Amino acid sequence: MTHGRGGSGVPAPRRRRTRLWSLLGLLVVALVAGAVLVVEQVRSPAAPPTPAAQPAAVPAPPTPTPTPTPTPTPTPSSSAPVAPAFDRTRFSLDDPTSPWVVVNKARPVSPVDHAPADLVSVGGGYELRAEAAGAMQAMLAGAAAEGLTITVQSAYRSYDYQVGVFRAQVARFGEAQAEIQVARPGHSEHQTGLAADVGGGGCDIDRCFGANDEGRWVAAHAAEYGYVVRYPEGRTEVTGFRYEPWHVRYVGVELATELQRTGTPTLEEFFGLPAAPGYLR
Repeated sequence: MTHGRGGSGVPAPRRRRTRLWSLLGLLVVALVAGAVLVVEQVRSPAAPPTPAAQPAAVPAPPTPTPTPTPTPTPTPSSSAPVAPAFDRTRFSLDDPTSPWVVVNKARPVSPVDHAPADLVSVGGGYELRAEAAGAMQAMLAGAAAEGLTITVQSAYRSYDYQVGVFRAQVARFGEAQAEIQVARPGHSEHQTGLAADVGGGGCDIDRCFGANDEGRWVAAHAAEYGYVVRYPEGRTEVTGFRYEPWHVRYVGVELATELQRTGTPTLEEFFGLPAAPGYLR
């Protein structure tokens, strides 16, 4: 039989009050817990955030020291002309027709009776071989252009003519003295047609020619015309003859200027020939 109550046996108003008080209790607990939390946060403020670690600085690579560029050494231009070495074998030293023939007391003319085939007059009744004659005329003209008068005093002599010259010197000075003043027949450069005796300035065929203007001009300029003073001072032991500033020998401009350039006073020394201070027989 029903009495008008709920199924739990507890009146409804009472159940509502119980739930209300439970909610209020929970609310109070929550408030108290919140207050405690606030107090703790005030007492212990939060540590500031740790800044993010910065990446370690990487050092910049060192600036490389510039390596100096070496200055290239200039090389001679391939187009630059190179003077060829002087050819000392170009002409014979033995052939009497060669412009370089060397005749002295140890080197006679061969054959002994040789006579040039191309003799040309150089005035005054004297002759030289054609090439030597042309050079002699040019040399005399060169001296004249500078106000100097130089003349030919002797030139080509045949073997027979030299026999007479040598005999005359022996008769006058004796054989020993004659042999340092004039060549024996067959040993004279005059026989080649390439040698001449010149004079001027009041001195002919004498040592004084080397001290006057004409003789000094010949010594300085003869090479320009292919001539050399064949018996220089201080070389008697090499050539076999005393100093003769008047005796000039044609060898050609090429050899004459090479002798002058190298400062070589005699043909014997230039060509490496033995000295000829005396006759071999």
